[in-house]
Amino acid sequence: MIAPEYIRTMAAYNAEMNRRIYAAAARLTDEQRREDRGLFWKSLHGTLCHLLWGDRQWMSRLDGWPPNTIPNPQSPTLIHDFNELRAARVEADAKLEDFAARVDEAFLTTDLTWWSGAAKKQMSMNKRLLMVHFFNHQTHHRGQAHAALTMCGIDPGDTDLFLILPAA
Repeated sequence: MIAPEYIRTMAAYNAEMNRRIYAAAARLTDEQRREDRGLFWKSLHGTLCHLLWGDRQWMSRLDGWPPNTIPNPQSPTLIHDFNELRAARVEADAKLEDFAARVDEAFLTTDLTWWSGAAKKQMSMNKRLLMVHFFNHQTHHRGQAHAALTMCGIDPGDTDLFLILPAA
């Protein structure tokens, strides 16, 4: 199903897409980034904060990153300043690519058990499936960020994986 190469490919894709989304978002005013666009997390800024929050939350479980200090419902307020948020995103993406380089089959065959604030109970699932969820969550909300940028007249460019990453 999912092999270590998938993790590395998706981490590289994630980092490049985040660079493109943030470069496009930087062309907007802070007011435009914070305007309620009808997204699940309301604004582009809130959505970008939630994406970073989600990555940090999962990586605290999967790779020992420091856990978030605020709960999921407050994730759109994770970092107020856009430039600070962008820098934190770049740092997180570099750490994700480092993590991806270390993932092996043995890691993917084990289960992860964690407390889920969303489900309000202890959960356990195979890491292979959790990695699919991890990257799917990023793609889902990044699509919303792309839509918000498009609403503002900003074209962040292609999002198709085969157009983003060079063929191996």
